[in-house]
Parts: sequence; structure tokens; C-alpha cells
Amino acid sequence: MNNVPNPFLTAAGDDLPTQYDRPPDFDGFIEERDVRVPMRDGVHLSVDIYRPETKTKLPALLAFAIYNKDLQGPDVAEALTPQPSWAPLWTGWLEAGDTRFLTSRGYIHVIGAPRGIGKSESGGSREFDSYDLIEWIAKQPWCDGNVGMIGISGFGAEQFNVAKQQPPALKAIFPFDPRGAYGTLGSFREEYHGGVLHLFRYLLSINLVAHQNKGQPGALPPEREALWREAMANPDFKIYPHVYNILTQKGQHLPAIFDFLIHPYDKEEIVEKAEADFGKIKIPAYTGSGWYAYGYKTHLNGAQNWFRNIDVPKKLAFGGPSHLERPFRSFHQEILRWYDHWLKGIDTGIMDEPPVKYWVMGANEWRYGQDWPLPETQWTKLYLSSWGRLRPQPFLPSSTDGRLAPDAFVQMPLTQTTEVQRLRYMSEPLPQDTLIAGPIVLTLFAEIDQDDTNWIVVLSDVGPDVSVRTAREGERNVPRDLPERELTRGWLKASMRELDPKRSKPWKPWHKLTRAAKKPVVPGQVTEYQIELMATANMFKAGHRICLDITSLDVPTGVGGATNVEYIPYHICSSRTVLHKVHHDARHPSHLLLPVIPVSENPQPR
Repeated sequence: MNNVPNPFLTAAGDDLPTQYDRPPDFDGFIEERDVRVPMRDGVHLSVDIYRPETKTKLPALLAFAIYNKDLQGPDVAEALTPQPSWAPLWTGWLEAGDTRFLTSRGYIHVIGAPRGIGKSESGGSREFDSYDLIEWIAKQPWCDGNVGMIGISGFGAEQFNVAKQQPPALKAIFPFDPRGAYGTLGSFREEYHGGVLHLFRYLLSINLVAHQNKGQPGALPPEREALWREAMANPDFKIYPHVYNILTQKGQHLPAIFDFLIHPYDKEEIVEKAEADFGKIKIPAYTGSGWYAYGYKTHLNGAQNWFRNIDVPKKLAFGGPSHLERPFRSFHQEILRWYDHWLKGIDTGIMDEPPVKYWVMGANEWRYGQDWPLPETQWTKLYLSSWGRLRPQPFLPSSTDGRLAPDAFVQMPLTQTTEVQRLRYMSEPLPQDTLIAGPIVLTLFAEIDQDDTNWIVVLSDVGPDVSVRTAREGERNVPRDLPERELTRGWLKASMRELDPKRSKPWKPWHKLTRAAKKPVVPGQVTEYQIELMATANMFKAGHRICLDITSLDVPTGVGGATNVEYIPYHICSSRTVLHKVHHDARHPSHLLLPVIPVSENPQPR
């Protein structure tokens, strides 16, 4: 009897829908810790090697990232059994994989870190560390010459990075939750969506306000000194003291965060290089993310961009709305199925399935597709209208629809309030189940009374709502106590609204996000914005409402660091009070573009 659970009964989307497994071949493993591996320039990396107790040569799976390898192995996993994301000991960077699972099924698990990290030596460039380590592994007497990679997030980003270098022994990769595709190990545009800065990287670091053991801040090169002075004068930075603290220390504290604070823009040359490098990836790749990643963006954006731009045998998966367990052990049956196919030559059927699988919130089920966005997408517009309505009817030209008054909200800064003001637009209760899966765009016509703001838009599932709105007392308003579930968000800094028409698509506006493209808003002038919401998949059940909130502020969970069980990034918002007016009429048809999927269509795996 098959003792593998039926994947279609999975309730959280935290594991991929596969029933594949093999009985373990090995019980124990041989452990070699702190092995010194020479790089081409003589610098030594420190790695841990876990291999089955056998003299048979086996394929190896490398986990390689900037995180301390001493926290990634089986000894930590034994003490800290896998923690769900809502547990207080959930630790995001325990991501290198389940050593016992891998070794018991005939794979060697190698865990390492690049130069300058942990026990690896420092000096020189780390550019070829992964390449050299992979080739060293392939030549060891216990390896059969075939190498894959494992691990998520930072470990996933490294997989795509080294795949572009084409080490001969690297035969396939499984980079789940990778960082962005438009840059080395990540990009500004994919992490700081719409040019709106958030503090995810800060929350992963340390809030050190004591300026000790660093010496006096010194002079910067003239160009960086000018950028620093500009950042120091930014009133939006000044109201966040922990951010301003980093600036005052001129790069001595949290230098990577300092760099993006003084230059919070994309660079065209980085994008062009990434576009040229996509073709360098020649090996099979299985990527993806979870709907949880819309909060810090880089994983969800990166997975989609990698999948769209590489031309190799590839697969894409989107998991559920909650982070995966740590230490990472999710998806291991699918990882086994992938590498058994590409490294062991076993017919696992993995390439016979549709290339895309995605978890549908609301329905709590897995669905399949041939591409992303899904080819069967019915792009559907819902128009923002008066009285907070979201309607399928377009505005009529040469009618009173051309003279509708705008809606408005005033947002005071965090120095004065924690009240997030909003405009809310909702559909009527839906007559039937409605599946939305894919990227989403809000076309917004709006004016503000300042030269900049952050647009933050939120898509939610509201209901069920059995009420009827009439003129009778008690039936005039939508009930205030309806269940509500946030699905995804979109962000755009108003001054960074300029589009690149060659790279933009109807379902994906491409904002240039460069310093040269920054254009202050003319106060009082109606301006068009294309705001991309992060992709999602949700079944709006009959009787539920599609809900869109338009805001400009989010509130920190605590400026000193992450105070929730997961790090939840918040954004650097305006230090000024801003009046926002949203227009919706025949001349200014503000609307939401939604990817509606026929519920009856769901290609099935083999």
C-alpha cells in the first residue's frame, strides 16, 4: 500500500503535489566538517560534507550561500525540529535542506559558504567560488561527476548565478525562492517594487545604534559623498531614526543598506547585462516561490522573471500563503523526483506534467498550467466608480460619466498618526466562483497636492456577504464585520512612474526606476499611473466580493527590528501630509486588470 499522502488533500500549499518517493537506500552517513577546498586563486573555502556509507560513487547536491554553514546541518535540525512559520523559533535562513533525507536516498549533501563568510578564508573576488567548488566536488572519489544544487532563498539565488557560468559538472538546479533575475544575486527593481523602499534587509540585520569599534566616519569618494549628502537631506529618511543612523555612519554600519539608501534606483546597464546573460543558462531549472513572498517581493518577482526569460527544460511552482518550515525540509519528494530524473536517469514522470503548478487560495487546491501567465487567461477589467464600487461596466463617452467627481483621502505622516487612510472599492457579491490567477495591474488616474507620494494598493477577498443593499434603514451599507483576507499588494513611487514601452506588457508595466527617469509630480495635475500588483491565485467563492484598497502608508511593527514571528517589511513613506484624489470617469477610466481563469480548465499531471 502506498503510504504517501494524497497531494490533493494538502491543506496549506506548503508542499508540492507529488506522490513520488523511493525507499531509503542508506541508514547512516559519513560526516566531514570544515573541509578546506582551494579556489583558483589559493583562497580556501570551508565546507561540510555528508555522504552515505558506501564506496559507490554518487551524485552530489551542493547548498551554497552567505549564511553560516554551521547552522545548516543535521545536528541543528535534530535540536530544532522543523518549525512552522508562526512558531517563535522559526528562523528564515535555515535553508540548506534535509541532510538525512538526501543521504538516505543516495545523494551527497555538501554545505558551504563563499569566501569571507564563516570559516571560509577572505580575500580576492568570490565570483567563481561556486564554479570552482562544483568542479572540485565532481572530481572527488565519492562523486560520480554529477552535481546539482539545493536550498532556497539565498541558496536559490546562488544556483542561477553559477548556472550562468556553466560549470561542466552542474547538470540541473532547483532554485526555489530565488532572488531577482535582473542583477547579480538580486536586483533593485524586483526587491523594491515600483521604487518604494522597504526595510526587509534591515530586518535581517542588526539595529546597532552604538557607534563603537568602527572609528570616525571618513570621507567618501566625491561622487558617493554627493549622493550621501542628498540622502542625508531627505526628510523621509530623517523620520526613521534607525535608517538615518545608517546614513550618518557613512557605510561603516550595514554597508549594503547604506548603498541602496544613497542610490535607491535601478541601473539600465544592470538590466541590459541580465538580459544578455539569460541565454547563458543551459541546464534544466525548477524554480518558484510562495504567495507569502508578495510582502518582500524579491522571491516572487524573481521566480517569474527567471522562468519567463530562460530557454531550457524548466518548471515553475507557486506554493501557499504561509512561509515554509525551517529548517527547510519542504518539497523534498519533488526535489528527489527532479534529481532522480536529471542526475540518476530514473523515469520519474516529472517532465510529463504541465510545466506550471500553483496553489489556489480560497479553494485550497493545486492547479496546473502550460505557461505563466496562463494561456487561458481572460483579461478582465473592473472599473473604479463612485460610492466605492468596482464595476465591470466601462464608462460611457459623451455622457454624465465624463463629469464624475473624484474620491479623496488625506494621509498624515507617521510622525503624527498610525491611522492608515484609504479609499475602498468593492465588487458586488459574485454570482459564481471566480478564479483569479496571475499578475494584476491597476491603471490609476490621480492627483496629489505634493510632488511625490507612495501608492500602496491592496487586493482582498471579502465575504461571504448575504446582505442586500437598498434604501431601507439597516440595508444601506455593506456590513462592517465581513470576513476579510488580504491576498496581495502593489507599490509605486509616484515620481518613478515613467514606463519603458519596449519592455512593458499589458499585464506587466515596466517602470524604468532609474535616477534619470525620476520625475516629480505636478501638484494638482491629474496623472496616470500603472501600478503592478504582485501575482496571486485565489478562488473568490460565490457571494464574496473583490476588494481594492488604495493607500499611501504602512506602519512598522517596531523600528528596532522584527517583532512578529515572521519579518514583515514596511516601507519608507512620506514625511509630509498628502491629499490624494482618485479620478474615475470617461476621461480618466481608472480600472483593475484581473487574470480570470475558467474554473473548468485544469490540466492534470500524469
